[in-house]
Amino acid sequence: MIQVVAALISDGDRLLVCQRRADGPFPLKWEFPGGKVEVGEEEVDALRRELREELAIEIGGATPILRTRHRYGAAMEVDLLFFRVENFRGPVASRSFHQIRWVSLQDLKALDFLEGDLPLIEKLTAGELGF
Repeated sequence: MIQVVAALISDGDRLLVCQRRADGPFPLKWEFPGGKVEVGEEEVDALRRELREELAIEIGGATPILRTRHRYGAAMEVDLLFFRVENFRGPVASRSFHQIRWVSLQDLKALDFLEGDLPLIEKLTAGELGF
């Protein structure tokens, strides 16, 4: 089981989404920024580290909003914890993605997201999470 954290970062009615690089796992799939929790690391600390590494931002508060699990084939299962990021400092810069975008909730379903993110997207677009 791989522990993963991801951030919902909003700008008004839009969320920040990221497209994975073509030369990595799950090429060109969309996802919310974040990554693996390292051994001995707290989940919120992992989120802070990943957002600093991937987007060059420092986050203020982050509140857990949804935990899901997803199996990618026989070899990998992930435990995903999604956080709502209340605020951040610094201009957002893509340090490790093919591209990043601010998208409306309605446009989320038009993007080819990782399967593990789909339960979150269903809840977001149904208005269940208060975005």
